[in-house]
This record gives sequence, structure tokens and C-alpha cells, in this order.
Amino acid sequence: MSWPGAAAAADGGPLADGGDGPPVVVKLGGARAVDPAGAVGDVAHLVANGRDVVVVHGGSTAVDDLLDRLGIESEYVETPSGVTGRFTDEETMEAFTMAMAGQVNTDLVTAMKNAGVDAVGLSGVDGGLLTGPRKSAVRVVEDGKKKIKRGDHSGTPKEVNDGLLDTLLADGYTPVVSPPMFGMESESEGTPVNTDADRAAAAVAGALGAELVVLTDVSGVYADPDDPDTLIESVATGDEYDALTDAAEGFMTRKVMAATEALESGATAVTVADANVRDPIVAALDGAGTRIERSAVIDGDEAHAGGDAADAEVDG
Repeated sequence: MSWPGAAAAADGGPLADGGDGPPVVVKLGGARAVDPAGAVGDVAHLVANGRDVVVVHGGSTAVDDLLDRLGIESEYVETPSGVTGRFTDEETMEAFTMAMAGQVNTDLVTAMKNAGVDAVGLSGVDGGLLTGPRKSAVRVVEDGKKKIKRGDHSGTPKEVNDGLLDTLLADGYTPVVSPPMFGMESESEGTPVNTDADRAAAAVAGALGAELVVLTDVSGVYADPDDPDTLIESVATGDEYDALTDAAEGFMTRKVMAATEALESGATAVTVADANVRDPIVAALDGAGTRIERSAVIDGDEAHAGGDAADAEVDG
């Protein structure tokens, strides 16, 4: 679904308050360093002012903590593109679902409810919200050699049930979406699989024609990853986009990749910003962080290629 006022918003800049702007999809990181309290308050503020909001969350810390309590070692792998992500075997997948769709989603919905938001918790499996093929084998680099590692339960959303989200939003509910997604193993059957929450949020934002705010534990993308004073504030041209992708390292590579996918699929803009500042979502909509315009990625009918980083479908 494309919001009819998207072009006006693009011309007039982000709209933090009120119901005249496009939907806002908020990706809330699951790392220990990310405090969700400010984001919860902002969601309540935006919803009270008539803005449609969808929250998509990660939960890597909760997954690791549960695996540790269960005596299961967390396994991370590096893809040929240099992106590190979780390898999710069958045992890990069971814990992943318990932590993500169980603990983290329930805790976040509870916080939203306590803030006055009519929040509804959903996993990507519910109603086929996030669907795509299961990837059971992934390309990894071990000891400098490229290998195929089998037994993975991962995938990237290729379809979004935006009608389900539209129905909930129209009825005044705020969807809070969690991995796993529904991984198709044949034309008629599927199974829950791990999916990267940044890319899940990107898929949702693209499907809704929304503005995507990716909240993390740094202020945005830095030109020099080791120097917070080199924040890239605005990305609106192809050259600026190339500089952005060159600067992104480590976990930020996935976020820039997700931003690209969101913009290519219909999102109006993407901002990567700090979750731990005061009013983090409103601040991001008002210009804090790194704001990436659709014009930076889409040039006529041609999109910038995402490179081989798209192999990284192994982290939630």
C-alpha cells in the first residue's frame, strides 16, 4: 500500500506529529545497549496524535541469554560479503522463537499497553505476515575459506500481508511485529525461521509506503566509524549513497542494506538514529540521525545494487 501523501511529505520534510504523515515503521534494536523506554513513549505520543505506527523489534540479547540458560552455544557465522549473523539450527530455532515471539514481544506489548497504546503482538508467522523461502544452506567464510553450511533455519521476507496490518491500524491498534517469519519449504508448507529484524522492518515499511526509523545504540552512520563527530546527516544523491555504503561497517552494514531494500520497495525515507536519546522517534522524524531519501537509491527506474551483502539472512 502506498500512502497518498508520500510525495508531499518528501517535499515538505518529515512530519513528527499528527495524522497527516505516512505511517511510521519503527525498528527497535534488541541489543542490551538499546533502552526501549523512550521509543515506547514516542509511539504513544504519535498514536495519540493520529499517526499510524508499526513496531518491528529484534532481540538478539534475549536469544543469547536463553541459549546460555539452556546450555546451548550461540553460533555466529560470517558471510562472503563480511556480514556476521546468527546460524540457526533446529535447537537454536526453538529457543529463538521462545525468546523473540514469547518473551521480547510480550514484554514490549505490555510496555506499550501500560503507556496507553492498544498494541497487538504478532510474529511474522501470524496470518502469513512475513513470508519467504526458507534458506537451509548458507554461504559462510571459515578460516579464510568459503563453505556451504547446512541445517540453517533462516530466510528473508519476500511477501508482506499488508492487508492484515492495514486492518489493525484502521481499527486503532498498533502492531508490534517480531521474528520469526514463515519460511516456505514447498508450495504449500512452511516452518518458522529466523529473519533479520532490520530487513523485516524494511519489508513492512516498503509494503506500507511508510517512513522507516531504525533505532540503534549509536547516533547514525559515521563517515569514520570510530569517530562519532563524523555523523552523516543526510543522504539524498547517488554519490552520497555510495559514500554511505563505503562508510558502513559491521552491524551498520545490515542496517544500510535494509534501508536500501525499504526504499527500493516503496518506503518514503529511512532514518538510522539513536534509541537512547530523549524522544528518539520524534527526534529522528525531525532530522536527528542519518536520514536517507528515496532519491539516493532510486534514479528513475534504476536502483542501486545492494551487492552481495544480501547473502546475510542469518540474524534476527
